[in-house]
Amino acid sequence: MNALNRRLEIERLGQRGEGLAHDGRRLVFVPYALAGEVVIAEVDGDRGRLAEVVVASPDRIAPFCEHFTKCGGCAVQTLAAPAYGAWKRDLVVAALAHVGLDCAVAPLVDAHGEGRRRATFHARFEQGLAGRARTIIGFMQARSHNILQLDSCPILAPGLARALPAARLIAEVLADHGKPLDIVVSASSAGLDIDLHGAGKLDDDLRQRLIAAAGAADLARFSNHGLVLIERRAPGIKMGIAEVVPPPGGFLQATQAGEEALAQHVLRAIGKAKRVADLFAGVGTFALRLAQTSEVLAVEGEAAAIAALTRAAHRPGLRQVRGEVRDLFRRPLLAAELNGFDAVVFDPPRSGAKDQAEALAASQVPSVVAVSCSVQTFARDARILVDGGYVLESVTPFDQFRHSAHVEIVGVFRRSAPKGKKRGRLLG
Repeated sequence: MNALNRRLEIERLGQRGEGLAHDGRRLVFVPYALAGEVVIAEVDGDRGRLAEVVVASPDRIAPFCEHFTKCGGCAVQTLAAPAYGAWKRDLVVAALAHVGLDCAVAPLVDAHGEGRRRATFHARFEQGLAGRARTIIGFMQARSHNILQLDSCPILAPGLARALPAARLIAEVLADHGKPLDIVVSASSAGLDIDLHGAGKLDDDLRQRLIAAAGAADLARFSNHGLVLIERRAPGIKMGIAEVVPPPGGFLQATQAGEEALAQHVLRAIGKAKRVADLFAGVGTFALRLAQTSEVLAVEGEAAAIAALTRAAHRPGLRQVRGEVRDLFRRPLLAAELNGFDAVVFDPPRSGAKDQAEALAASQVPSVVAVSCSVQTFARDARILVDGGYVLESVTPFDQFRHSAHVEIVGVFRRSAPKGKKRGRLLG
């Protein structure tokens, strides 16, 4: 189908940050257009490419990055802060309304801080002059699998200032192999921590060349698919009064400021709870802070993450932390196991924790705090808890994925009615 130029009135921003407009009865998605604008877009099916802004939104500002609209990393840079905050908060409100829940949603909390402390760069190789491979390294282009060549990125934290040059050094060692690479770089207290994906099994010569490149880049640690090739310094991450060394490529909250903001909110919600279960605990984002005042059971499916967490927990000033390796998707903690806890925190992956939420709904745990990076699965799991007798006391959105359509959410649930009686304000 050929694209046609159409004059469109943008009604609102969608879940991915694109402008939504109707072309007749058809809903059209126009990236980089803002609510209230009149635009000319090249329309092909339900997709529109922004060609011209005829009437600009009063909330439109200039983008700060020269790569905006070409790089796929940022969806929204031209929306002024108040309107941007309202849009992200409204994503949470709409998701809750969709499942029939009406709860006061707090204003968006800015948790970007100094910027992202972790990034995944993609490396691809093209044949250049004289048959030599040319290395292209950066992020995916917008709506494409092609790579946008980058030298820097303004949303990265200062700890990642040398990340792209370091990733390039590693990639160029593998240029002759021509395999697509993903290079996961994290900032730590000891410097850069890189985990390489896509290289496959390494022979001795290639391993030694990569180790030499890691030394030239002054990496704290360098790994291949989670297997440590060299650790020159332990790449520690402060979590409360503890310091954890995550496994290679292990999950971290996107920003240091985001982690601190989420953790402090969770700690306030837990209050004086003596026994707390931290489910989907990772390397201890919440468990290691909760242990300053509570006994903690930390449950996580990844054995390496639990090992890192329990090592970090052996320090003065922390109460007992018991780690358990358990796949909570296959074997959620059941009501009988949960009932001995004063509070439960759960922070599942984007897919949410439907089965675990159902088990919590059947329990008598007084307080439950849900942390999520998906508004849809958060709303689904919240509905399950409310149907099980919990009151959704508060919902707070956090913005550590600034300029993207992602939003982090913390919901606080209290059980204030006998099990089986549904409580909470419902829509409809």
